[in-house]
Amino acid sequence: MKHPKDLSILDFTYDLPAEKIAQYPLAQRDGSKLLLYKNENISESTYAHLDAYIPASSLLIFNNTKVVEARLLFQKNTGSTIELFCLEPADNYPDITTAMLQKGKVNWKCLVGGAKKWKNPSTEPLVKELHTSNGVIQLQALILEKRNDYFLIELSWNADLAFAEVLHAAGVIPLPPYMNRTAEQSDKERYQTIYAKHDGSVAAPTAGLHFTEALFEKLTAKNIDRDFVTLHVGAGTFKPVKSATMEEHEMHAEFIDVRVAAIQNIIAHMEKGVFAVGTTSLRTIESLFWLGVKTILQPTITHDDLHITQWEPYELDTANISAADALSSLLEWMQQHNTDRLLTKTQIIIAPGYTLRVAKGLITNFHQPQSTLLLLVAAITGDNWKRIYDYALTHDFRFLSYGDGCFLQA
Repeated sequence: MKHPKDLSILDFTYDLPAEKIAQYPLAQRDGSKLLLYKNENISESTYAHLDAYIPASSLLIFNNTKVVEARLLFQKNTGSTIELFCLEPADNYPDITTAMLQKGKVNWKCLVGGAKKWKNPSTEPLVKELHTSNGVIQLQALILEKRNDYFLIELSWNADLAFAEVLHAAGVIPLPPYMNRTAEQSDKERYQTIYAKHDGSVAAPTAGLHFTEALFEKLTAKNIDRDFVTLHVGAGTFKPVKSATMEEHEMHAEFIDVRVAAIQNIIAHMEKGVFAVGTTSLRTIESLFWLGVKTILQPTITHDDLHITQWEPYELDTANISAADALSSLLEWMQQHNTDRLLTKTQIIIAPGYTLRVAKGLITNFHQPQSTLLLLVAAITGDNWKRIYDYALTHDFRFLSYGDGCFLQA
C-alpha cells in the first residue's frame, strides 16, 4: 500500500449534489438515519436504535468541546461591516481554556473579512457595543500583526468578564461555509452537543449532535460505558486539500485535553471494545497511543516535546508496543510529572495506510469530497468508502454537519 504522503486527494472524490447537504437538523436528534458497515456489509437503522449495534460492556468516547460564537461582526460608521473569525488564541497562552478565561484583554488569531475597509487597523480600533447583564460594555479590536494565514488581533473590553462570556454576548455561531446561510437562534442549541462543556471550538463535533438523554439511557441499560475527551476543533477542519499529493498538505494542529481517568477507562475497556464518536474523538484517542509510544521510546521526554506531528505515526517504531502498553506508559509519564490532565496538541492525519491502535470503530457523519475526513473514513473501510457513500446517496441519507451518520467497523 502507498505511504499516505503519496496519496492524491483526487482519488477521494464523489459527486455531492447541493440538495443532499442538510441545511437544518431533524426535529428529533436521534431520529437521524444511521448507516451500518461491518464485515463489508451495509445496512441501515436510526440513531435511536444505536444501542442494538454497540457491543455490551464496551466504551464510547465523546468529544465534549463546546462551540463558541467565533464570528464577531463590527459595523463601521460608513455602514460597512468587518467580520473577525476567531480561530485560536495567540501562542503565548498554554491552552484554549486559559485564553478563554482572560479578562479585559486577549490576543487572538483571526481571519478578517473586509480587511480593506479597515483603513488604519493598528491605530483605529473597531468598536462594538454589547448589551449584557453587566450593562452596556464596549468591545474593541486592533490588528497587532498580519501573518500569512491570519491576523493577530488584540481584543479588549471594559468589564469584568471572561473572553468566553464576551464571545457569548457579542458573537455569532460559525456555521460551516457549505451551508451558505446565516446562523439562526435555533443553531445556538442545535449546533451544539447536549454534553458540550469546554469552550473552544469553531466547529461542532457533529457525530455527537445525534445523541439524546433517551439514547444515553438505552446505552447505559446495556452496560455500554461512556467517557469524554476534549479536542477543540479549529477552522482547519474545513481547510481544502490543494496539493497534488498529501505530502504537501499541512494538517491543522489542534488542542487536546485528556484526564488520567479517561485513559484508565480506555485501558479497562480495550478487550470489550472502544468506539469513537466523531473523527475528533478518534484522532484524540489514537493520538494518545502515539504519545504513549513517545514516552516509551524517549522516557525523559519533556512536555514541550510531547505532541504529535502529522507524519510521526507513520515513522515511529512500534514493534511489540501494544495499545495497553503505550497508554500505561503515558499514565506513568503523567504521574511522574504530577499531572492528572494531558494538555497538548495533535496534528495526526489518519489516512489509508493507517491501522487503528485504540478504537474498534467510528460513529461519524458523511464528509465532503476531497477532504482529510474522507481519508480517515477510507483508512477504516478501504475502497469500500465508495460503496458506503454511494449507498447513502441513493438511499436518501442527508450529508455533512446537520445530516445523518454511519457506524463503521473495520
